[in-house]
Amino acid sequence: MTAESDENATMPRETLASIAQRHGTDKVRYCNTYERYLGPLRDQPVRLFEIGVGGYSDPAAGGASVRTWKEYFPQGVVYALDYYDKSAHEEERIRIFRGSQTDPDVLHRIRAEMERMDIVLDDGSHRSPDVIASFEILFPLLAPGGLYIVEDLGTSYWTSYGGSEDLLEPSTSVSYFKRLVDGLQSASFRHSYVPSYADLNAAFVHFYPNLVIIRKK
Repeated sequence: MTAESDENATMPRETLASIAQRHGTDKVRYCNTYERYLGPLRDQPVRLFEIGVGGYSDPAAGGASVRTWKEYFPQGVVYALDYYDKSAHEEERIRIFRGSQTDPDVLHRIRAEMERMDIVLDDGSHRSPDVIASFEILFPLLAPGGLYIVEDLGTSYWTSYGGSEDLLEPSTSVSYFKRLVDGLQSASFRHSYVPSYADLNAAFVHFYPNLVIIRKK
């Protein structure tokens, strides 16, 4: 080993926050949390699926997040879905699909192409009905031990995004994932209850500001 390669081997690796900032993604605010969960996977051949490429209807806009993940996971492959045509952002180790995040056929087709789905990151419409529908389709397709992440949960309280100002409204995305916390305890229930797939297969549900992370058993 040369002196230069030895020096490179001992240099600290660039953080996820630094990579995200360089690519210009707003995920910088979540990066310290993400490092705790994703850091151990950094050198693994992970298959990450992100809902939402960014940039709305402009085909050239967006893509900062998928490029961040590609760099952070040097052995991984990033797959992404957007409602608009974002094929301009395809490159080596980045695959882009077009369609709705609530379309089962689209999501199953993506999962089939991925072969294995290790991480799902929902940064899509942020509408409560869409967030819930995507989770119910994709969580069963997630690999054992995989992580399911939903960003921007704050829209759960916005009526314009299918949310509600009523904190007890059951149809919002936050209420949905709060019920999953109860579902984790369902083995201790003394009343009649039929556990859902997520109840039986979630290892944990961790809430952070504007964020929820669920690990599959």
